[in-house]
Amino acid sequence: MKNELHQHSVDHRERARSGLRRGDQAVAEQAYEHLLETLPNDLEALQQLASINLGRGDVNRAIELLAIAHRAHPQDPFTLHQLGSARMTNGDTQQAVADLRRGLELKPEMFLARLRLGILLDQLGETHEALIATFNALNTAQAKGRWLSDDTTAPELRDVVKRAMQYVLEGQTSLFNGVLEPLRQRYGASELVRVEQCLAIYLGAQKATLPDSRQQPKFLYFPGVPSQPYYPRERFPWLAELEANATMIREELRVVLSQPQDLESFLQTDSPQDAADLLRSSGVQQPAWDAYFFHRHGERYEEHAARCPQTAALLDTLPLARVREHSPETLYSVLRPGTHILPHRGVTNTRLVTHLPLIVPPDCALRVGGVVHEWKEGRCVTFDDTYLHEAWNNSSETRVVLIVDSWNPDLSEAEQAAVADLVGAIGDFNRASEVPVPKG
Repeated sequence: MKNELHQHSVDHRERARSGLRRGDQAVAEQAYEHLLETLPNDLEALQQLASINLGRGDVNRAIELLAIAHRAHPQDPFTLHQLGSARMTNGDTQQAVADLRRGLELKPEMFLARLRLGILLDQLGETHEALIATFNALNTAQAKGRWLSDDTTAPELRDVVKRAMQYVLEGQTSLFNGVLEPLRQRYGASELVRVEQCLAIYLGAQKATLPDSRQQPKFLYFPGVPSQPYYPRERFPWLAELEANATMIREELRVVLSQPQDLESFLQTDSPQDAADLLRSSGVQQPAWDAYFFHRHGERYEEHAARCPQTAALLDTLPLARVREHSPETLYSVLRPGTHILPHRGVTNTRLVTHLPLIVPPDCALRVGGVVHEWKEGRCVTFDDTYLHEAWNNSSETRVVLIVDSWNPDLSEAEQAAVADLVGAIGDFNRASEVPVPKG
């Protein structure tokens, strides 16, 4: 008898699936109803019958079936998504939000569920949370190759997705313009025109027109400033003080190098693939790019500063770019023998990178935008790392430079303040949206 019931269940399920494949919902519905007579908590049957009922407008029956499914399978996220969607159709907004949130706790990558959550939160007047949910939904979908165009979006969702994109654009524009408003009051609106263009480019509302095709910022492009791989020394009066102290800085460096356990990988990753994507060896040794940070993503390394007090004190006098959780970034950059840092790009042209070469053996160089620069000990070089750039040490000795990042001198005081506030706000928003926050 048991085997016979099992076979009947198998037969009903196959007949139901066959009906769905053929588009014959009547056959599918009848077969799934028979399947529930034997297996009243069958998840597939309950979900498919709910979809069929929802499709013909019987929302209450769909909710009833999904409620049974949820009681029998409380950890199934797709049931909660369906249940939330059905209650959304039925106008039960509060309960729909609760169902969708619970489903997303179980399976956060359900981007359609999160998009629906965003719509509901907006209806409830929770506009900031709605913006975050919608932004997350779009980013999650697009990371999976969906919702990038009409071709990657289901026809029935195309208008919804386009409205969501416009909703995010308007919401982010309003949010970030609010961040800039105190600076408009302080400096005057005319001082922030380029910042507003920068924001529009970041949000995709305006196309970036880069003067030099070699330049491609990964995160934030600031328009209206000259594009050049290397910057002339006269733009940075403070380089003279840095170079005058090269001997002192080098002496403190040598103490650090005598205790290599205090160095760490610049890449700060445990992934061999990440290292292989950026580092290559020209010899038998494994490539290694180590660092001794004074600042990393804006955080000051107090112990390191205490061990190199004169260098740290000098760095404190420099006009470093200061952006919460991003910069300054200052360090001894230690490139081991035979290591080649492969071509890569930085995140923004609002700040520039300066190298003070401290230990430079032969056959070491930097290439920015296709232009090679050979380091000379004690002689600074400043460049825009949004150009494709690479560096190599083909010698049998270690190469060390002090790296310092500073504001692009073509930004005004008002623009520097605005970029700092804007990037901080973008980071806060992305983090709340569970979207990776660009560093650098």
